[in-house]
Amino acid sequence: MANIKPFRAIRPTRDKAALATSRSYDQYSKRELKAQLSYNPYSFLHIIKPGYVNDINLSGEEKFKMVHKTYQDFKDQEIYKKDTKPNYYLHQKSYGKDVFWGIIAAVHVEDYQNNIIKKHEDTLKEREELFGNYLGIAGFNAEPVLLTYPDNNSLNRIYRKYSQHRAEYEFMTHTKRLHKMWIIDDEFDIETISEEFKKMNAIYIADGHHRTASSNYLANKLKTENPNHTGEECYNYFMGYLISDANLKISEFNRFVKDLNGYTSEQFLEKLSEFYTIELKGEKVYKPSKKHHFSMYLNGNYYSLYLKNTNYKINNALSDLDTHIIHKTILKPILGIYDLKTDPRIKCLPAILDKKQLKKEVDSGGFKVGFGLFPVSVDQLKAVVNEDLRMPPKSTYIEPKLRSGLTIFEIND
Repeated sequence: MANIKPFRAIRPTRDKAALATSRSYDQYSKRELKAQLSYNPYSFLHIIKPGYVNDINLSGEEKFKMVHKTYQDFKDQEIYKKDTKPNYYLHQKSYGKDVFWGIIAAVHVEDYQNNIIKKHEDTLKEREELFGNYLGIAGFNAEPVLLTYPDNNSLNRIYRKYSQHRAEYEFMTHTKRLHKMWIIDDEFDIETISEEFKKMNAIYIADGHHRTASSNYLANKLKTENPNHTGEECYNYFMGYLISDANLKISEFNRFVKDLNGYTSEQFLEKLSEFYTIELKGEKVYKPSKKHHFSMYLNGNYYSLYLKNTNYKINNALSDLDTHIIHKTILKPILGIYDLKTDPRIKCLPAILDKKQLKKEVDSGGFKVGFGLFPVSVDQLKAVVNEDLRMPPKSTYIEPKLRSGLTIFEIND
């Protein structure tokens, strides 16, 4: 059963919510970051990058301590305040036709240890330790881990009920994302939410594997240092944003390669024909319409690539993924690309950036060929996890992307 609980969030006052919250630090360009830090004194980015105003460059534990101090300063100035009782927090993010709903809650690390919280990526030990030490010194989670659960009618009814009332926060960002948040403080609703999650045998990490692993690292470390450990201390929990799998959106990462590994275009197409039925589609934008179907842009033309099942065998959930298929049939054997993470000849970009992405990236001269993929489904992702396998790199671009500093969970509370 999944063990979640309400918590007393530290969050910005209503009048400062739009100014205080931010995108994840690594999503800002240098220019955007400078503008935010120079002209918005309430931005949570000041906590993440302390010392900017006084032109102080910090690193390591010294920086972590300054993060904690700046966070305390924000609370002392009452930019952030702590709720008087534990609550769940209902958050809605919308743009265009996409509307995402989720519950922000405290999630127990034991569920991660016991494989109730399931992962689709492996993590690096050095990053777990680095961020775990950061959490221990800074003392808070400011951006929740994105978790997904099976669609649930009881939870959906609670969401609809609160959506009829005025939100505690309602603000639009300059990227045209509308954010709303309601405080779920009714004891019956809180109990219902907790009980519904207790009925779930598994929930899945959608985004935030290293944050989860780091929280687990810190919990284990503090457990050994606490002779009176009970398992209910705040350091045993991390902040999660729990969203129905029916409400999750997965987009694809397209692949771009700088050369054809010494082949001419004609030789390359001939090599592809071993695994694919190839059709020339011309200059008009063309995208794949189902799994095991790819688009390709080469020499000013789009092509469709249909996988020949006779030459490629699907024997588990991993081999069913298009990201695995393209690696095993094209990138590795033909183009000589063995590792997406380290090979400088390949670049992976989320397809949401531009409908004409293949054409623009290749025609710009930076790449010789581009491949468009069909998005991985939630069922495919779960199947990989349930077989205790791992997703290939750059398989999923998962939304919603969450804001930092909307709610904060204090580890040392």
